[in-house]
Amino acid sequence: MKRLLILGVSGLFGLNLAMMKHGSMEVFGTVHNQILPQAPFTVRQSDLTQTGAVSRLIEDTKPDLIINCAAVASLDACEHDPGLAEQLNTQLPAEIAQKAASLSIPFIHLSTDAVFDGQKGNYAESDLPNPINHYARTKLQAEQVVGELNAEAIIARINFYGWSLSGKRSLCEFFYNHLRSGNHLNGFIDLFYSPMMVCDLVDVLFKMLEKNLHGLYHVSVDEALSKYEFGCRLARTFGFDPGLIEPVSWKEAALGAVRSPDLTLDVSKLKAALGAPLPTVADGLERLKQQSQDGYRQRLMSVGG
Repeated sequence: MKRLLILGVSGLFGLNLAMMKHGSMEVFGTVHNQILPQAPFTVRQSDLTQTGAVSRLIEDTKPDLIINCAAVASLDACEHDPGLAEQLNTQLPAEIAQKAASLSIPFIHLSTDAVFDGQKGNYAESDLPNPINHYARTKLQAEQVVGELNAEAIIARINFYGWSLSGKRSLCEFFYNHLRSGNHLNGFIDLFYSPMMVCDLVDVLFKMLEKNLHGLYHVSVDEALSKYEFGCRLARTFGFDPGLIEPVSWKEAALGAVRSPDLTLDVSKLKAALGAPLPTVADGLERLKQQSQDGYRQRLMSVGG
């Protein structure tokens, strides 16, 4: 059985990836402080900022594939502790990329649509990034150094949603929790993006591996919608009342770090490389609903004990 090493397994993407691949691959996942006592895969506690930690981990687990989703993902946390953000978002991916290249291990590095300033939208891979906050700057620097150190790596710019360990981490969970309780809430009408359901994203990334792709790709749905519209679509999918969502401007909210208004992505390069259409927002929301009905959401949350 092939081995998969996931850096940052307790996060939204990492945990869904581990749960999906457990059984078909031997999964090893790293955590820092998070405890996952009910994980059906092997959990390794590691401070990845420590010198030599990555090399020792890779040499010990001997993976056939490495996927890095370890990061300081909060925009405000990156502004508060820029040094830690640089360690985890830039220096760590560089170390993984170099080690993976030296051992010829396939490597996927997850980046973000936030490397753009959001002034244009429908960004292609050839468009010039212009990060507007420290999080985005560290992620762009990681893209550049990973590409330089490991030409065979897949660098995926993404935006995704799904069920998380805490049940409160994803935008879809924010809408789901409030709507299910009948609470009124805000939805931003002037923040646009192209979100893919996390399990759809996992499927697409493995198709990219099967096609032996490498380099930079935009990996998202081939759609553009506001966060307000996303909330309304989720409401209709689950049978909630979309009228509970108040359409507002993000400028009216105290969000801390500045936001990019239009981070929609052009996925023409990926569609051409795969030779197939990508999952849609409707596909993803239906999958999310099915997971809530078949117990997947509860199983995911129970991993934390």
